[in-house]
Amino acid sequence: MTLHTLNELIDEGVRGRYVLVRSDLNVPLDGSNVSDDGRIKASIPVITALANAGARVLVSAHLGRPKGAPEAKYSLAPAVARLAELAPELNATLAADTTGPAAQAAAAELADGSVLVLENVRFDARETSKDDGERAAFAAELAALTGTNGAYVDDAFGAVHRKHASVYDIAKVLPSYQGDLVRTELEVLRKLTTESERPYVVVLGGSKVSDKLAVIDNLIGKADSILVGGGMLFTFLAAQGHKVGASLLEVDQIPVVQDYLARAEAAGTTFVLPSDVVVAAGFAADAAHEVVAADAIEASSFGEKGLGLDIGPVSGAAFAEAIAAAKTVFWNGPMGVFEFAAFAGGTRAVAQALSTNSSNGGFTVVGGGDSASAVRSLGFADDSFGHISTGGGASLEYLEGKELPGLLALDQARD
Repeated sequence: MTLHTLNELIDEGVRGRYVLVRSDLNVPLDGSNVSDDGRIKASIPVITALANAGARVLVSAHLGRPKGAPEAKYSLAPAVARLAELAPELNATLAADTTGPAAQAAAAELADGSVLVLENVRFDARETSKDDGERAAFAAELAALTGTNGAYVDDAFGAVHRKHASVYDIAKVLPSYQGDLVRTELEVLRKLTTESERPYVVVLGGSKVSDKLAVIDNLIGKADSILVGGGMLFTFLAAQGHKVGASLLEVDQIPVVQDYLARAEAAGTTFVLPSDVVVAAGFAADAAHEVVAADAIEASSFGEKGLGLDIGPVSGAAFAEAIAAAKTVFWNGPMGVFEFAAFAGGTRAVAQALSTNSSNGGFTVVGGGDSASAVRSLGFADDSFGHISTGGGASLEYLEGKELPGLLALDQARD
């Protein structure tokens, strides 16, 4: 796969040209405030490089999952406000619509080195349409904003697994390039798939095992150890014959997990499950809770109503020990309900172990999404790890061995 780079575009000359950048501004919000600005920070370098080179920068992005029409709660306004705080020199402004009269007028007035963010691309149903013609029509409208000599840069790794107009179809209309963020993400993922130093430890968490089945399947035989936490661990415990009380359980996935456990042993990959868990009376920050053995969840004070919300301290220490011995570590998914302090211990233990491993020369990757939000909310700096991905879903699909539409489009764009 040959992808043209941002440096190539800048070397060709962009002063006075419109460049449409697909950025990832899909950030979590607390009301109208951005609660984790990691993706915004990661988007700034490419936007800045183009603006400094004299381009007229148009930024397209999405936030949340609006239903193909404008919804105030999904406006990019909070993200653009945070962008303005982080990079005031960009003087970034927000268009009132995506490709309509407001965007057209604002784009026409854009000066060299200025930045205009188009309103949420998912406010237009054609962005995510399964109809090729509808997506192509929307992509043509986006391209029209760039005039007769425009270019497209995909810097939204978190969206490259989507066959959407602003990711896939636009690359067929404009000369197209990968942004530096996409380039970096791909370099990291190649290290995890084809160039990983051993021992290679994978830490998987999150709520549902069904979300991770394909990546687990592809990692068996490649990873030395797979450490399992989060809500998904209870399906693994059930697959071993243990009762899990009222904990999250995907009964239909038990046979699949049993097959994985058997295959892994034969392939030389070790699954490491928690030996203890934190069980609570209910799903609440102040719920009564206690630590019990992982094979005795229903022996807790809460009986069959007990709800597992975190791995226990002994498990956290065991996971940390396994991580410490690794040369390469990939982590996707928190170990528990980290948003509640009482159930954040496992996630904190894993984050600290990755940070320590990184400082000792290991290659550690935090796989985006909730994992990235977790480490930041727990007070860890981004540079505590080798890499924090901006694309949870895209990273997982790459590790599953899937082809990503956004990357395919860039590869085909100038053949």
